[in-house]
Amino acid sequence: MAKPIVDYLAILKTLRSHGVDLVVVGGVCAVLHGAPLATFDLDVVHSREPHNLARLMAALEELDVHYRIPGRRDKKPGPSHLASAGHQLLMTRFGPLDLLGTIGQGHDYGQLLHETVELEIGGGLKVRVLSLERLVKTKEETGQEKDKAVLPVLRRLLEERAKS
Repeated sequence: MAKPIVDYLAILKTLRSHGVDLVVVGGVCAVLHGAPLATFDLDVVHSREPHNLARLMAALEELDVHYRIPGRRDKKPGPSHLASAGHQLLMTRFGPLDLLGTIGQGHDYGQLLHETVELEIGGGLKVRVLSLERLVKTKEETGQEKDKAVLPVLRRLLEERAKS
């Protein structure tokens, strides 16, 4: 099977068209804040409320989603997977999507919502993204090598914003 053309905007448009409550985090969040980084998937923290999970399931059906397990396109998440605090590493027809129940030290959608900003990202589409300050704190909390590698770039961006 050919790799999909990566189109994070199309994924977000689909999720938003279904009314999915989510916060963009990770590399795409950093890029939307102006960080000069490359990213390989779209990370979102979603509300795990039952009404949101139903909307999310409908959006995932439209996105033709399956787990990123080689040779297992039939393996798809169900509502119980999406209700968990864990990470669902998925592939859509527009590229990789990581659905996260929590990030950092267990921060979920409800806890993160007050530390977000709404950004227009193209074609009139508005999405909630984690604030740059919270993104830095979250990457500090995780302590993974890939997160440590981008921290200097994110901290520099914060410094530049503070000066202007």
